[in-house]
Amino acid sequence: MKTILVAEDDEMMSKAMEFKLVREGYKVLLCPNGQIALEKIVSENPDLIISDIMMPFVTGLDIVKKVKIELKLNIPIIMLSAVGLEKTVLEAFELGADDFITKPFSPNELSVRVKRLLLKK
Repeated sequence: MKTILVAEDDEMMSKAMEFKLVREGYKVLLCPNGQIALEKIVSENPDLIISDIMMPFVTGLDIVKKVKIELKLNIPIIMLSAVGLEKTVLEAFELGADDFITKPFSPNELSVRVKRLLLKK
């Protein structure tokens, strides 16, 4: 069973993603902030990471930087963000993010992108 780590500070958003992903057969690790996400990434070594860009303490960009550049882990990362943060999105890609979804998004879109990245891994 593939493990997906979700770093999202909006509880309703993270529960919605968890519901969809669990129904599709994934194990989901919910992290309410980036700090907890980083600890879990190291301890659990998930197959895929979904992270909001804007979070308190540790941002989604911090997570990408830590995973891709410092730890050099080959874990696909999907970034989530509200509309209008194009500069931040470009920065996320430069740091090594694999995909990006603008909020709000459909659970089916998320599902398709998750499957595509896990197949490439």
